[in-house]
Amino acid sequence: MDRKKDARQKIQLGGLIVKAGLRETDKAILLGILTDAAKRLGERNERDRWRAIGKAAFNDDTQESNLHGDPHSPHAHKPMGLERD
Repeated sequence: MDRKKDARQKIQLGGLIVKAGLRETDKAILLGILTDAAKRLGERNERDRWRAIGKAAFNDDTQESNLHGDPHSPHAHKPMGLERD
């Protein structure tokens, strides 16, 4: 992976931490949460539940920006985040 793409991906992932309201959370706690979640990714029910929660959070963000955002912004009407699955 090239450095530019790697840096962009890390910034996006950091944005997810902020969006989840975890900006001030201890880094060891964050890593523990993510490590535990990574072990559970194979559990279909957990994966489906997490996806639904995440999609709802992105949808809330999109609706809020549509109400309050600049419609002329190049980022208008585009949800933030990484495409996966």
